[in-house]
Amino acid sequence: MSHAPLLLFLHVAAVTIWVGGMFFAYVCLRPVAAVQLEPPARLRLWRGVFGRFFPLVWASVAVTFFSGLGMMLAVGMKAAPIHWHLMFGVGLIMMFIFMHVFFAPYKRLLRAVDASDWPAGGAALAQIRKLVGLNTVLGFVTIALATLGRALVAG
Repeated sequence: MSHAPLLLFLHVAAVTIWVGGMFFAYVCLRPVAAVQLEPPARLRLWRGVFGRFFPLVWASVAVTFFSGLGMMLAVGMKAAPIHWHLMFGVGLIMMFIFMHVFFAPYKRLLRAVDASDWPAGGAALAQIRKLVGLNTVLGFVTIALATLGRALVAG
């Protein structure tokens, strides 16, 4: 029995959670929170949102990486289409960006909120916002590669 359908399902589900979550946070939640909430409430909200979302992102990163690698190894790295390699590369960049967000500005956000240091929290949140925006764009690039890849690389 081929594991390809299961790997593809896991891959698409993980990407949906990760990219869809970033899109919702960036395009829907962020603008409303910025207008309606004062900095202390806004920063506490984001701490709570990230506290729930980031464990899902860690799981999505692992599932995306291993399912993608599994599908590539199943056909052979040399035989895998070029758009799969491009997807894998963009995905790795996204993973490293997320890890940076988690270990640097997110940790600064946590410390700032704990200390009620709203300017430092705002600075950390601003950096997170920029990186999540970048990762959202990269997520859509990977989706384009997945769905339009053959046509895009064929010319």
